[in-house]
Amino acid sequence: MLHWLSVVATTPTASGLQPPALRARPALGSAWAAMVLLSVLLAASSSASGEPSVRAGRPNIVLIMADDMGYECVGANGGQTYRTPHLDRLAASGMRFEHCYSQPLCTPSRVQIMTGRYNSRNYIRFGVLDPQATTFGNILRDAGYATCVVGKWQLKGGFEGPHRFGFDEYCLWQLTRRPNRYANPGLEINGRQADFNSGEYGPDIVSDYACDFIERSAKGDSPFFLYYPMILPHWPFEPTPVSADWDPTFRRGDTTEKSYKMREHKYFIEMVNYADRIVGKIVAKLESVGVRDNTLVIFTCDNGTYAGLISQFQGRPWKGGKGHMMDNGTRVPLIVSWPGTVGPGQVNRDLIDFTDMLPTLADVTGATVPRRLGVTGRSFLPQLLGKRGNPREFVYCWYFRNGKPIPGGKEHKAGESARTHRYKLYRTGEFYDVSADFYEQSPLQADALTDEQRAVRERLRQVIGEHTRPGFYSRQRKRGRKLPQ
Repeated sequence: MLHWLSVVATTPTASGLQPPALRARPALGSAWAAMVLLSVLLAASSSASGEPSVRAGRPNIVLIMADDMGYECVGANGGQTYRTPHLDRLAASGMRFEHCYSQPLCTPSRVQIMTGRYNSRNYIRFGVLDPQATTFGNILRDAGYATCVVGKWQLKGGFEGPHRFGFDEYCLWQLTRRPNRYANPGLEINGRQADFNSGEYGPDIVSDYACDFIERSAKGDSPFFLYYPMILPHWPFEPTPVSADWDPTFRRGDTTEKSYKMREHKYFIEMVNYADRIVGKIVAKLESVGVRDNTLVIFTCDNGTYAGLISQFQGRPWKGGKGHMMDNGTRVPLIVSWPGTVGPGQVNRDLIDFTDMLPTLADVTGATVPRRLGVTGRSFLPQLLGKRGNPREFVYCWYFRNGKPIPGGKEHKAGESARTHRYKLYRTGEFYDVSADFYEQSPLQADALTDEQRAVRERLRQVIGEHTRPGFYSRQRKRGRKLPQ
């Protein structure tokens, strides 16, 4: 069935100029799928280095980051609660990493993955990316890539923010406001607010835009970089267009998302399954336009699953830990597929953290990362190519949601830590064998440590000291708050 969807543009650009009206495009789909193909080219590409030459043979890159979908949600990892056939096939076609670690929450992870720096160096507060930051979008656009970001933004910056951070075009939720994200959503598309009220589904709209960008870019002379921080499967947990109780009128006229009543696990399951479908949709588009073999596809997630949700993983329950510094809040999927370059069916156990993404993308494309940026990550491209590479010895985490020092408590809802595969040390002194104590219930006692454990603890203490934010705790101590030394 052919659908015509009306798009209501409600707000001028930040500069006050009214851009041309958005036009709805017809899209093929069944009655339940309110889809629209948006090709709104209002923003010209810009580059700090002018018009760089494009090296022949550089791959396209698609980086997909799901929202609140932990390691246990992917079948290829051992997850048993969710259906992820597309992600499982993606893993089978390339390399699956077993020890990738994000930050415990949305914004901290977005800042870290985009800038390649630990939060201790450039994090401001929740919902903000430092306006002076340089992201992987800037790096790749300056290297000659066509760039696009779709999905969830949550970093402020106004209508020009995505352009400032390196993206030629965008189709986003939560850029200048926070309306509905799922049924009948409100989005921002290249400098305009766009409100949908005819049964559309936000993840369908932004992924359609992504597919349109891929199709247009495949015809161009430059390689492309698509960054897709997904809207799914973050709460509110609601029916998807393939749910039995999908209602195309749901939330029509409700622009706050505050009236939701649904946090049922069954909807989260359906939303994870739908996120998997969208990954399949993106890969299918790459195949249909003939660029799959020259496209590096990366899938990961911004943090662990919503706290309290219980999933089955390798025959045992796994409790979601979003917002916590434990493994169930920071261990996330990482799947990399690049046909003909990354061999199929590989599993890698090296430690990876989100600072590693920017240098890896730069390494893949031959882009230059200025030393002044202070990037702390290291490239894992050698591992993708079957070499040993330079795997990291530790993962460091600096996590303070609003950029201010607060006690993390027994549940580690804030703080600093450093870890190896097996051991983890918090700045407050708690030292765990996380291989045997997943939920960190029983810290190792200092007087019972082996020589090896003492050496590891000392090295992790040094790591925290090297990467912490200088002077971060001193002001609060003067006010009498109990904080780690």
